[in-house]
Amino acid sequence: MKELIIIGSGPGGYRTAAYAASKGIHTTIFEDKEAGGTCLNCGCIPTKTLCHEAEIADILKDKGIDSVDFSAIMARKNAVIEQLRSGVETVLQGENISFVKAHAMFKDEKTVVADGQEYTADKFIIATGSHAKMLPIEGIDQSNVMTSTELLNITEVPKRLCIVGAGVIGMEMASVFNSLGSEVTVIEFLKECLPMVDSDIAKRLRQTIAKRGVTFFMQSGVKRIDGNTVFFERKGKEEQVEADIILIATGRGANVDGLGLENTGVNFSPRGIEVDENMQTNIPHIYAIGDVNARMMLAHAATFQGMKAVNHMLGIGDEINLDMMPAAIFTKPEAACVGLSEDQCKEKGISFLCKKGFYRANGKALAMDETDGLLKLMTDENGLILGCHVFGAHAADIVQEVSVLMCKHTNIHELAQMVHIHPTLSEILSDTAMMF
Repeated sequence: MKELIIIGSGPGGYRTAAYAASKGIHTTIFEDKEAGGTCLNCGCIPTKTLCHEAEIADILKDKGIDSVDFSAIMARKNAVIEQLRSGVETVLQGENISFVKAHAMFKDEKTVVADGQEYTADKFIIATGSHAKMLPIEGIDQSNVMTSTELLNITEVPKRLCIVGAGVIGMEMASVFNSLGSEVTVIEFLKECLPMVDSDIAKRLRQTIAKRGVTFFMQSGVKRIDGNTVFFERKGKEEQVEADIILIATGRGANVDGLGLENTGVNFSPRGIEVDENMQTNIPHIYAIGDVNARMMLAHAATFQGMKAVNHMLGIGDEINLDMMPAAIFTKPEAACVGLSEDQCKEKGISFLCKKGFYRANGKALAMDETDGLLKLMTDENGLILGCHVFGAHAADIVQEVSVLMCKHTNIHELAQMVHIHPTLSEILSDTAMMF
């Protein structure tokens, strides 16, 4: 293989381009917006920058300083984006990479067109990402109703913020704007927030955030929006909440429109492009990675799916396990997970053992004044680790350790004999492993 075309320059696209180029493949990558995709420009990076600034605001509040310079916060957010975008653009100027700033679409299964010019290649990777879904709600087209993209570019902290949806985006934004001084209300249709996380962990996290002042209405459905009023139904009764800004955070949809996929024979639907375990579509020389295939809408998933796809094209074996996919929610406190939850073990009829570790029993957590937290470890009857779900300070770091161990099929008894530094939060994991 000599030529590869990638459509989309998000984490999946640009990192795959760099990986393919390192293997001697000339790669042409197309982007019709900004280099770096959703994650860098209006997703993960700006959101996590605000999470950091919100944490600082909380520390200042604890010291009696209740002042937020939102313009300075947004300026720093923009500076972070610009610095990282510049880095991505530098990567895309590397050897064996041609970066074309234009919209590309398929003319047929072997040709894409951009700015009136035709391009051909041996293989193609579609990495066009996703967009925020908007519900068919009356009044949703008002200017004060936003997706996370618009919310990340507001100029002042809203006095009242109503968030529709308690998934990752909804919970992170609720946590951030609560810390920045907004009166936050979250309306969620499901029984619990964060459905990908163990329900026990999710419930405790929600309760912790509620104690900080965020109001949650669970099992509630929004019916209409009229000006600053959001009308919703809960337990058969109509209720309402007032808000200056309404954030719609009800999931994301794959970017499959405008690509000319109908000209290729590739199987796709509004949900996404169908791929196998190697990210290969039904048209053998066309692959799809990241949010556009809807298998796992995470930036790091897109990156490793891209590596998997290139390896498959080149006939290179690897040990990338895309079923072992850690995830984190950067609320205050954090939540993170990898592998099966207790709920999933029960649903699948898997015989398992579950042990819990509490932050309040950990010396470092006490020293940090971060005692709200819980870790759950699941194993099978032979001690093989099945999953770890955590909420609490640095939950993502703890889960990442477990993810590595699970990739290497580590037994819980082996983990229990691995020395952990004292005093650290990671001792919560070590101490929990010793309970089995």
